[in-house]
Amino acid sequence: MTLTRSYELCRRLNARHGRSYYLATLLLPAWKRPHVHALYGFARYADEIVDSFTMTGDRAAALDTLTDRTAAALAGEPADDPVLPAFAQTVRSFGVDHADVHAFLRSMRADLTVTRYATYADLLDYMEGSAAVIGTMMLPVLEALPGAAEKAREPARQLGLAFQLTNFLRDVAEDIARGRVYLPLEDLDRFGVSVDDLRRPAPTPALRELLAFEAGRAHAHYRLALEGIDLLIPSSRPCIRAAYELYGGILDRIEAAGHDVLRTRVAVPRRRRVAIFTRHLLAASAADRAERRVTVRAP
Repeated sequence: MTLTRSYELCRRLNARHGRSYYLATLLLPAWKRPHVHALYGFARYADEIVDSFTMTGDRAAALDTLTDRTAAALAGEPADDPVLPAFAQTVRSFGVDHADVHAFLRSMRADLTVTRYATYADLLDYMEGSAAVIGTMMLPVLEALPGAAEKAREPARQLGLAFQLTNFLRDVAEDIARGRVYLPLEDLDRFGVSVDDLRRPAPTPALRELLAFEAGRAHAHYRLALEGIDLLIPSSRPCIRAAYELYGGILDRIEAAGHDVLRTRVAVPRRRRVAIFTRHLLAASAADRAERRVTVRAP
């Protein structure tokens, strides 16, 4: 697996499984896209290991192998895995925090055995590794303004949490089919919803109320993330603004459907996705050109 092929595989994983985010990445300067794809591809690859095998032991062994190979690749050893050459190169090039990588893999391991979360605090602990660290791993590639890296870190975390919670609300039916519930059990009790209600062909009024409550939490994460966009360098802002609107659009569609996420998988219509992309394309092109204008002064 050459480095070029590894980056291409990561790009394809992003294009196939993360349509909204992949569309947003096309607004980045061309040289940054492979690195964003590498981080996404690694995360998706690990997630596929957790979700694709039928035997828990097989999944655990596969994740053990990926964890060991990731540690070796980050230590500079040859990467014996399809996505790892690109991922390790990007981590080294941008100084991505290895602690974030380890936190992500810990949350992936939790998915092998943990199928319920008692409280929202418990769910947040899981999402710290599954989502918040994705935001902070992306941050060095996206680039904060000079002196703003530390301030931009928390909004990046919050954006990861917002995206993840949006996905959880959209995917209630898919997750329960896998035996997982990402809605806190204390909230189910509070609204009088049973786990069996998640398997119904249509949501009960109580479930709709519960999902509206969780959507409010997602909106709160989006609000906390918003200030971070202007802390990025100009050429990265259109990408994140588009991603913010695309994922926020999924949440809007859930609410417009009366929180009915059991009968069909909610999605932002293609025309709307293209409109969001087009609206930010001019700003992306202008920012990219501006950053390429470098004045060289004689000594």
